[in-house]
Amino acid sequence: MKSKIRVALVITLLLATASSAVAADTVWTSITVKEMHCAGCAKKMAARLYTVAGVKEVRADIEKKTLIVAPTPGATLSPRAMWEAVEKSENEPIRLAGPAGTFTQKPRF
Repeated sequence: MKSKIRVALVITLLLATASSAVAADTVWTSITVKEMHCAGCAKKMAARLYTVAGVKEVRADIEKKTLIVAPTPGATLSPRAMWEAVEKSENEPIRLAGPAGTFTQKPRF
């Protein structure tokens, strides 16, 4: 239990440090997944999301089973590409909400 808390704390600190690179007016996309048990799960999904064109930053909230994705300035993120990136990490998205709308099924675009 203590090791899980330490890992979660380390990830939180790393993400907090990286967040200074994202502008305050950035519009984030949140992706809620069916399962996110540990930092390893979060890291695997984040790695896949970073392969999506225009992704600048990914944050994870393990307790809420949610990933928060920020675009690079001027980029428009594809909801479908982000949904599929999570699927490729062997997880199941259940909700994606961002500037393009809210989805509970794989977006068509």
